[in-house]
Amino acid sequence: GDHSSLSCVPKDAIGQAKLLVKEEGVIAGIELAERIFKRYDDSIEMEVFLKDGDRVKPGDLAFIVRGPSISILSTERLVLNFMQRMSGVATQTRAIVDLIDGTNAKLLDTRKTTPGIRYMEKWAVRIGGGVNHRFALYD
Repeated sequence: GDHSSLSCVPKDAIGQAKLLVKEEGVIAGIELAERIFKRYDDSIEMEVFLKDGDRVKPGDLAFIVRGPSISILSTERLVLNFMQRMSGVATQTRAIVDLIDGTNAKLLDTRKTTPGIRYMEKWAVRIGGGVNHRFALYD
């Protein structure tokens, strides 16, 4: 965990956190968030109210996570960073997919993605309604 949490939060403290939506868009990364929380500490419980691909507006509650405070604090930044990035990609993808709706066109992505997070960005494209073209030069 981070040094601030380890020095200030009692080891046995139990807490909860809510993910509230701040902007209109398409939410993405909820399934990844569940995986991250469980991978770090399988005692963390998540109550999910939205699913990847849902259109959202400010004030919507995506999920509540409950468990050891240290575990929540140790994972929340990673979860938020991925969800913000993935939701942005999914939102932009959905906007273009909506524009071409009713045509025979498909929105394809590129293999030129952010180093280290290609899988998550391509996952977000699928969540937004786009189609993955190629993963890398080998395919």
